[in-house]
Amino acid sequence: MAAVLIDCDGAKSCKNEDLIKKLSSDMVNGLSSEAVLARRNECGYNEISEKKESLFIKFLKNFWGPIPWMIEVAIILSIINQDWKDVAIIGFLLIINVCVEFLQEFKAGNAIEALKKRLASTARVLRDGKWNKIEARELVPGDIIRIRLGDIVPADVKLLDGEYLLVDEAALTGESLPVEKYSSDIAYSGAIAKQGEMVSLVYGTGGNTFFGRTASLVARTETKSHFQKAVVKIGDYLIALNVVLVAIIIMFGLGGYFKDTVAGILQFCLVLTVASIPAALPTVLSVTMAVGAVTLSKKGAIISKLVAIEEMAGMEILCSDKTGTITKNELTVVGFMPFSDFSDDDIKLYGALASKAENQDPIDNAIIVKAEENDELLKQIKSFEIIKFYPFDPVSKRTESVIRRDAGEIKVSKGAPQVILDLAHNKDEIAKEVTRVIDEAGEHGYRTLGVAKTDKDGKWHFVGIIDLNDPPRDDSATTIKTAKELGVKVKMITGDHGAIAKDIAAQVNIGTNILEAEDFTALPDRKALKLVEEADGFSQVFPEHKFEIVELLQKAGNIVGMTGDGVNDAPALKKADTGIAVHGATDAAKSAADIVFTLPGLSVIIDAIKESRRIFQRMQSYAIYRISETQDVLFFTVAAILTFHEYPVTAVMIVLLAVFNDFPIMTIANDNVKYSKKPEDWNMRKVIGIGTVLGITNVLFTFLLFYLVKNMGVGFMTGGITFTPDQVKTLVFAELAIAGNLTIFLSRTRGPFWSIAPGKGLVWSSLLSKIFVSCLCAFGWQAIQIAGVGWWVLGVWGYAIIQMLITDRVKIFAYGLFDHKGIFFKRRHLRRKFNSMKSLR
Repeated sequence: MAAVLIDCDGAKSCKNEDLIKKLSSDMVNGLSSEAVLARRNECGYNEISEKKESLFIKFLKNFWGPIPWMIEVAIILSIINQDWKDVAIIGFLLIINVCVEFLQEFKAGNAIEALKKRLASTARVLRDGKWNKIEARELVPGDIIRIRLGDIVPADVKLLDGEYLLVDEAALTGESLPVEKYSSDIAYSGAIAKQGEMVSLVYGTGGNTFFGRTASLVARTETKSHFQKAVVKIGDYLIALNVVLVAIIIMFGLGGYFKDTVAGILQFCLVLTVASIPAALPTVLSVTMAVGAVTLSKKGAIISKLVAIEEMAGMEILCSDKTGTITKNELTVVGFMPFSDFSDDDIKLYGALASKAENQDPIDNAIIVKAEENDELLKQIKSFEIIKFYPFDPVSKRTESVIRRDAGEIKVSKGAPQVILDLAHNKDEIAKEVTRVIDEAGEHGYRTLGVAKTDKDGKWHFVGIIDLNDPPRDDSATTIKTAKELGVKVKMITGDHGAIAKDIAAQVNIGTNILEAEDFTALPDRKALKLVEEADGFSQVFPEHKFEIVELLQKAGNIVGMTGDGVNDAPALKKADTGIAVHGATDAAKSAADIVFTLPGLSVIIDAIKESRRIFQRMQSYAIYRISETQDVLFFTVAAILTFHEYPVTAVMIVLLAVFNDFPIMTIANDNVKYSKKPEDWNMRKVIGIGTVLGITNVLFTFLLFYLVKNMGVGFMTGGITFTPDQVKTLVFAELAIAGNLTIFLSRTRGPFWSIAPGKGLVWSSLLSKIFVSCLCAFGWQAIQIAGVGWWVLGVWGYAIIQMLITDRVKIFAYGLFDHKGIFFKRRHLRRKFNSMKSLR
């Protein structure tokens, strides 16, 4: 167990200097590399060790659940019946099914675990006299770290130096409001820095933090995605269908309609139920999502919540942050506008003094770089002593420094021009001119900053305005055009002035209908919703406005994506259906997001949309296939029993069908598909409808084959050869397996099955499965009551291919009916309109 050098109570009561000494640290140099290694050996890594189940326990859990229970009951009934062959076969198939599911879940789990490691939070730490950025898990007690706006506190720390830190501890303590922390206060691991910046001393890591000891308080509840809800509906439909048909079999069986024992009837019905339930569904879902997540990670999109893939596929509106996403986030100073008796150099001087290079803030860096181009000006900057520095925060929208030279103290500030203007003693006199300069700069797409200073009496003077330019990224216009072609409306959101927003939006072809936050915040929901839906973007937006924009768009029935990078974006990222933390996002934004981009710009999102829609197509193909196959087996079996008073196939054959049909479907995760040109939507009427059309068509063909080989025309077709009852069952089993397996190639396309080439994995797994079944039926296996039919299995192949070609045409016709508005009209937009009206009442 990791050593505890000092507990929370001890850290609270200990003075800063004493705690630094106790932990053998140093405010100037931090810990040495040798001390870090020794401390890590003593205290371990800064991570909470997870209680991981042993692989053996995970394996055994696959024998527990509704579907395994049914198979196990079937085994018990076989034992009661003393049908030892069925006991052996069904038991063997149960173990095979469990092994396949365990291996696939293990593979999916490893893939997701690898992706999560790439989302590790980072910390700025002082070691060997240098500030470095490292993974938070590398921290040890005694490390000196810097915490600033947007950071998630990486360990339990004692605050040492800085003005203050405003932290959100809601997830840890339940306190809804952020708490102000000062020097000598404690900040807990997992808290989010909302304002300020402080240097801190790590005293608790990993399981020895407040977070580690109260991890249960921050456990999150996973919600079901649209896909998972759709799967539940499909499962409910198939189970209800199974209950009705199984009840018919039991009723007729107990009524003496066909000869079998009560245990035999129950055993057959249980096996039939097992075959009708989508047993492979959880595995297919997890594997397909995991494979898709790995594919997306190679393209620069890390999935932190798998269900986000499906939400991305249905995304209709993307609310995109401007700075750093649509634009380069490479600010450069392009001009100055001094006021009163001040000069350009005065603006550079006081602007640089109101900045801090250590913060690595893009605005601060741009101003400092510009000022340091002049050697004389650089000497003046160094002649000032910065006593206090207040970093920028979203509330005050400005920075401030208290500076001293020649025993005199003054304040300097830079920030949003209107905010800086409000400080000036003569703001009423210069307001009109300041506004004109801002608007003129905005017309050129420039961002403006105001600079002010106090005199010795504390009176603020407006020094001037700095023009900054952050041009659009080279690929932004193309990316936005492609997004529109994919049916995704892009809305730009920025805190900048409306004129800047309009200029950037026009350059990237978003549109120029830009609303300011105040244009809709005071309106009733009905009016605000209409304005927000029609807008191309929003300017002068605060964090609460971003949240409101997303909420209004969702009330209108839209699936909304939101990009962001700062702590102020976190609420909207969490609220959105798909929250996307862009390249360089803070830990707080990453924590709230569903997807994290590791590459700059918006171009990654196009790959993410396309790939998520491909994954959706694969899931939909599986749903249609599963519905059709279940109906084929269920309806055919009941129809045959009612017509011929006997089982058309054995219980073992039904179990074999479930295995042979589900084995190839595992490879659908890598199938070739074409992504849709519009957002995806689970149209359950169409999914169940097409699945039913395929299923019923297959039932007719299966029943026809059964009828022919059993009765009419057998002598003509086979040259006088007749089949034994066991051979008839074998031929029917072969048709159900081969034709059923071919159905997957029908369910994966809307047009002819050859319109999209299937993936190699799907082709080979399907072919191997059918070859195995063919050999089994051709040569027979008396141990499991499968009578050999020799070369007649090739006749089944020919029959199945003809069946496939005809069923394919029926499928295309069915899609035409479902897509025809006059017959099966689409209800999506009507449903949306109704839901939005209901939510606004």
